[in-house]
Amino acid sequence: MLKNNDNPASQSKIVALPVLEKIIHTLKKKGKTIVQCHGVFDLLHPGHILHFEAAKQQGDILIVTLTKDEYVGKGPGRPVFNQRLRAEAIASLGCVDYVAINEWPHATEAIKKLKPHVYVKGSDYEKTEDDLTGKISEEEEAIRNVGGRIYFTHEISFSSTEILNRHYMVYPDQAQSYLEKFRKKYSVDRVIQTLKDLGDLKVLVVGDTIIDEYHFCHPMGKSPKESIVASRYLSEEAFTGGILACANHLAGFSNHVDLLTCLGKTNSREDFILEHLKPHVKPFFFFREDAPTVVKRRYVWDPFLVKLFEVVFLDDRPLPSKVETEILTMLNKKIKEYDLVLVADYGHGFLSPAIINCLAKKSKFLAVNTQTNSANTGYNTILKYPKADYVCIDEPEMRLAHQSKFGKLEDLILKTAKTLQSQYITVTRGHLGSLSYSKKYGFFETPIFSKEIVDRVGAGDAFLAITAPCVAKGVPPDLIGFIGNTVGALAVKIVGNRTPVEPIPLFKFVTALLK
Repeated sequence: MLKNNDNPASQSKIVALPVLEKIIHTLKKKGKTIVQCHGVFDLLHPGHILHFEAAKQQGDILIVTLTKDEYVGKGPGRPVFNQRLRAEAIASLGCVDYVAINEWPHATEAIKKLKPHVYVKGSDYEKTEDDLTGKISEEEEAIRNVGGRIYFTHEISFSSTEILNRHYMVYPDQAQSYLEKFRKKYSVDRVIQTLKDLGDLKVLVVGDTIIDEYHFCHPMGKSPKESIVASRYLSEEAFTGGILACANHLAGFSNHVDLLTCLGKTNSREDFILEHLKPHVKPFFFFREDAPTVVKRRYVWDPFLVKLFEVVFLDDRPLPSKVETEILTMLNKKIKEYDLVLVADYGHGFLSPAIINCLAKKSKFLAVNTQTNSANTGYNTILKYPKADYVCIDEPEMRLAHQSKFGKLEDLILKTAKTLQSQYITVTRGHLGSLSYSKKYGFFETPIFSKEIVDRVGAGDAFLAITAPCVAKGVPPDLIGFIGNTVGALAVKIVGNRTPVEPIPLFKFVTALLK
């Protein structure tokens, strides 16, 4: 049984960052040279020990700052060892004098606070272009600004991630066997470069705007006079959802993203939307006088994120003909400019038959998701589109489109591909992963890479937003399935659409999976 480390010598080395700041100030007065190492150190191994010993030779006192659990950023399942265990393991080393948990996501703030004489990193970071995070240059600047220098050790190198992948069951069983085969075909560099190559695509995203509101509350109990559960209000938060979320996800990977959507005049929320769109998303807003912008207000039991009920502010009647004409005029004028048109159709009245036909007929490459939700069940299936190059929906949506509860999923996909002349179809299946079909290569199954779920809201949008440009670029289908499920694993760790899936966390997760 694992017990807490009760060794007083090593325990005394672990201090809070403000305390360490004072200790260093005193040591400097005594003429001591302070050396700082920083990292995750999820699995302490011989390479780390040699790194610390080499660092200690650069001065008198070696301090090690650790990345907090919440900032590790290597994807679901990491860190394997929590910050307390990681700190205790490092504190047990004789060459280490002090250990502290960093309070910030990156080392730069800790360097500014502690002001060491020497900041030490491994040789992996010596070439700035090899650093996925791009933070080593900021750390180098920070150490120089406090009068110190950076030093790179060149000891024998190991990878904690590689050791964990090979000897520990970090990921679900099916994912482990899948990844063993996938690593033989695709390298980390190949996958990351594939994602970086999406930057030159010119993309138009089209769909319903949704504002997601989370009203956090605490259930107190049943009202004595009514059949309701009374809940205490705690706080609230609003996110840009629907097509806005798709645009923000995509804007991390493509340098040119235009947005076409419709807002309600009665409560447009335009200022909020503009404030939360990424800077290089260019919006084309159309307004309908007879409706509000769609708001989905969920009442959520905090801290468990259990959704108690939802109130929707929605008028999903067809668009006024004047607004529809304005949108069609814009599409007819500009649609040929785009390499990819991505449609997220939530069935809330924006995408009329005329607009759908225009998109299907005139897009160079059309990617479509038709979402089934409580407001449109049975009325918003993928088969209302006459054509789509890429279809990305979940299994219930595929079955509903064909009125087939028990039919073989592969047969339904083939039928959809034939009807819509689709080159590629992905069906997401929750805990079963995803099933993809390519007209050229056939079917591919991809397992999930994490069972850790914080919130499923918005995960499908993230999957669509980042796989669609991959399909448009002609990326191999097995690689698209992998990319989609890595995006999904990160998305379900985000509350609502609080933040988009960004390139650096995705690159780090890909690296963690494939090492």
